Order: sequence, then structure tokens, then C-alpha cells
Amino acid sequence: MDRELKYRRLDQASPEEIASLRRQARRSEWRQTFHIQPVMGLMNDPNGFSYYNGEYHLFYQWFPLGTFHGLKYWYHTSSKDLVHWHNKGIAIEPGQLFDAYGAYSGSGIVKDNKLYLLYTGNARDEEWNRQSYQCMAVMDRDGSITKLDKPLIDHVPDGYTEHFRDPKVWKDQDKYRFVIGAQRVDQTGSAVIYESSDLLSWEFKGEIQTRLEHFGYMWECPDYFELEGQGVLLFSPQGLLPEDDHFQNIYQSGYISGKPLKRDTLELDHGSFCELDRGFDFYAPQTMLDEKDRRIMVGWMGLPDIGYPTDSHGWAHCLTLPRMLTFREGRLNQQPVPELQVLRDKVAEAADTLHSEVKSYKGVQGTAFEMICEFQAIEADVVGIEFRAGEGERTVIRYESGKRKVTLDRSSSGASIVSDYGTVRSCKLPTERNSIKFHLFVDISSVELFINDGEEVFTSRIFPKCESRNIRFFVQNGSAGLKVAKWDLTEAVKDKEGDV
Repeated sequence: MDRELKYRRLDQASPEEIASLRRQARRSEWRQTFHIQPVMGLMNDPNGFSYYNGEYHLFYQWFPLGTFHGLKYWYHTSSKDLVHWHNKGIAIEPGQLFDAYGAYSGSGIVKDNKLYLLYTGNARDEEWNRQSYQCMAVMDRDGSITKLDKPLIDHVPDGYTEHFRDPKVWKDQDKYRFVIGAQRVDQTGSAVIYESSDLLSWEFKGEIQTRLEHFGYMWECPDYFELEGQGVLLFSPQGLLPEDDHFQNIYQSGYISGKPLKRDTLELDHGSFCELDRGFDFYAPQTMLDEKDRRIMVGWMGLPDIGYPTDSHGWAHCLTLPRMLTFREGRLNQQPVPELQVLRDKVAEAADTLHSEVKSYKGVQGTAFEMICEFQAIEADVVGIEFRAGEGERTVIRYESGKRKVTLDRSSSGASIVSDYGTVRSCKLPTERNSIKFHLFVDISSVELFINDGEEVFTSRIFPKCESRNIRFFVQNGSAGLKVAKWDLTEAVKDKEGDV
């Protein structure tokens, strides 16, 4: 792609062009109703997720003038309840020598009644070689944001390439630390630690010592935290090869967990790498500890290098709903934050026993809804749901009880997504049971599926016609009890036009 087009600045566009881009995005039939989405252009990684001055603050990567990965800004949105989000406009604008080619991902931390935002500045030399700088901006209580006039860290340590980015900061006893995603000179991924006493002067401490060898060529968006006495490292490794039902997307996101990170040796005694989400569209998650002492995570509902139908509508991607993280039986468990229940409007319920049949129920349909569906006393080969179904369209969830296998099939979900990575995702549940619970949040062009109260999660974009609103339940070769509650959801995306 032409560099001039890719790195075009927002102030190089005319007011008429900006207005046209915004109108084009607003007219899209796939605009969401309760997910964070860009007013126009492309959004990706969530950044700076924090609680400050009585509000949740969430920033995200944003290229306003196209649906490709161009010059990245930070865009700011905030909420008092994790449900109703208000657009605040541009937070960090690239322009200095150290971030002239983009303000890349980072994080936030509160100190002395200010919100400190760490990010990676992307620069290029005369030969177009990448240069990475770790930078800072500071937000005051009135919402004004000021960038520091020089980087916190102006070079990459020996042994690493310029793929060195995405600082995630936290307070660790008497020190501040951040973890950063890195690529070694041998083209393998890792994560390293820096340490500071004041957030301004940082010292390189070394690489997190894990048992993962040659595990992808780059680790993006790392996030370290401690939860229920365990140390957890989230990261998004690039370059993993598929293994059975695992690692089916172009890039993955997951975690390792075990004993807390040793401060002196940076050793992390951990178990196997676990994927956070088994769906099609989940990447670069970031967590924060809120004022209620909950560990909350938001991810990018999309992936790089995939073509989505909204690209032609002048906008691309959205963020997931906020999810609470806890441990259950040694694995991270994800649940939608309970605050989302305020969106519930009219409810439709059904209870039945199905015998090798497909059934639908009065009032159980829609295009934007929450639904809890439980199949009980399963004595059948397969149970499942078809939703956003219409003429020639449907998205399907299947549970094969004998194999303990859940499958999400979007092969007939509507407009095509340009990807070489298939239309079906599956996973095997860890325990055998004769019941299963599906908790769905379906928006105009997405689904987030929580299985057995967050034991596994599937996140995916879908692009059906607006008239595809039917929901059907099926049982194959046997019988199962069924209990359903489905709520219409009120709109939560505030300031839909937003500030540019």
C-alpha cells in the first residue's frame, strides 16, 4: 500500500471528507447497539483500561481515514458503569519524532490524582527501518492529556529486534513495573520487564523466564497480574501452528499461570498455555483492577489481516464486552460483568422437552439480545441452537455430548469474511456432564458465547441480513430438557456519532 495513504493524518482530510466517512459508517446495516465501535475508520487493540476520577476509561487504537492499519491514534471513551460508554475524542495524536508513524498500544496507571498513559511510539529512519520508543502521556482530572516531550525509553535492549512494544504497567510493592512484548534477534517471541520508582526513570530488568521455547515469532500485548494467589501472564503470540482444535486463527491470545512471578529472577513457574477464547475474532486483550477489586478484561473483537464486510462501509471492528476473570479448577473463568443486566428489557421464556426435533418459541427471536439456554438431562447425540436465522442464513452452536465437544459454525452466517482460516471453531469441554449452559450476547454483527458460566468462551463477528432474526433449538437422535430466557437489550452505545 502507498505509504502516503497509509500514514495520512486526520488533519490532512477536509471537513467534507470526514463528514462523508462518518455518514458512510452510520448508514452501515451492521452497526452495533451495545458494543464499543469506532465512529469511522478502523479500531483495534484496547489500551489504557483503567478506573480514574470516578469513571472507567478505555482507549483504543484508531486509524480514522480507512479500514486498513494506517497511522494509529489513541481514541478515548469512558463509562461510569461499564455499560454506557461516551466518546471523548482523540486522546493521543502521533506527531513527534518518536511517534511520527503511530501511537501504538499501551496501558494506564493512576498516581498522584493523574492517569499516566504508557504507549509505544512507532518511528522510521531514512531507510524506512522500524524504531520503537516507549512513551508517556498524562491525563489530568479535567480530562486534558499532555504528552511528554521525549521518550521514557529510547532504545531496544541488546538481543531484541525493533518489534518491541505494548507496555502494560502495574504497581508492584514499592516499585512500578511494566511488561513489554518483544522479539528476540533469533525471531522468537518473549516478554521483558522494566522497573521504576517514579514512573519516569525506567531500568531494564530482563526477560520473564518461562518454559515456552520457540513459541511463536512475536508476543504482542502482554499483561501480567496476580489473581487469587496465582501469577498470570496474558499475551498474544504470533506464528503458532494449528494443533487439533487449538490455534486455529491467524494469531492467538491466551495465558500461562502458576506461582507469582519472582521479583529477583523473573521466573514464572507455570502450566500449559491456554487460549482465552475459542472463537474467530478475539485478540490483544487487556485487563484492569477496578475499584471493586475485580479483574476485568476487554479484548479486540477482530484480527489483523482479515477482511470484514464492514470494510466497504468505512468502519471496522469493535471491542468485546467487559468480562470478570476468576479461577475455577485451575483455569481462568470469564463472565460478563453483572452491570450488563441493566440493558435487559422485554423477556421471553420457554421450557420444554425435545425429542429428535427442531423447535422455536413465541417471542424468542431478535437481532440484539441476551439469552441463557440450558439443555438438561441430555440423552441425545447432539443438542444446539440456530440463531440470527433466516432465508439461507443461520449461525449454529452444537454440543456433541458423547465427545464433550462444542462447535460454533458461521459458514452460513451472512456476508462472507475474507479469511483462509475456516468457518468452524470447536473445543472439548474439560468435564463430562449430561447438561450444558449457553449464555449468549448477540449484537447486530457479533456473538459472545459463554459456556457453563465461562468455562469456555467463543467470540465471533457475524454479518447476517437484518431480517434474519429467528432462533431455533434442536436435539438430534434422542431427547433433552430445555429451558430458555431471552431478553431484548436496550441500546447502550451513546454518542454514536462521537467526537473526532
